[in-house]
Amino acid sequence: MAEKNSPLRLFLIAIPLLLFGGLAGVFGYELFSGRDKSELPSALIGKPAPTFELPALPGLKINNQPVPGLATADLSGRVRIVNIFASWCAPCRAEHPVLMNLSKDARFDVVGINYKDDPENALRFLGALGNPYTNVGVDRRGRTAIEWGFYGIPETLLVDASGTIRHKIVGPIGAEKLAELQAEIEKALAQ
Repeated sequence: MAEKNSPLRLFLIAIPLLLFGGLAGVFGYELFSGRDKSELPSALIGKPAPTFELPALPGLKINNQPVPGLATADLSGRVRIVNIFASWCAPCRAEHPVLMNLSKDARFDVVGINYKDDPENALRFLGALGNPYTNVGVDRRGRTAIEWGFYGIPETLLVDASGTIRHKIVGPIGAEKLAELQAEIEKALAQ
């Protein structure tokens, strides 16, 4: 039988305390590091947009002309903002006025990927709030969004004129994220 204060007994008592102290240190560092916890890394930044081809949203028109679908080929030659949205997404509704304002700038296009949505609901959504998109591709099964490194809806990506992804915003575009996006747009346009 081991003594009450043997080195082995003291060591066994100290292990949980050391583990707890180490975990508390890691959590404390992350909590007070000053890093933006809402920023999620994207392995696609600086890489070409993924290869995809999505059909158009049936019935969606601009000036009595059908709005085309969206494919990889549509993302070169001009700066594009790619927005992943759905009619059932409340944050998408909240950020929609921002997209409408962005779409007024003729230096770039705003295009949409309609994610896992019923086409009739998507049409109603854009009919009620306005259509900021020059192209809308329908991603009924969500496969294309996954190829884009999708975290959660809504998401917005900036693609430069060469078809390279330059910036990504996860979540709705608010004032702070809009300023960030506008700075990145200016960089992409200057290239």
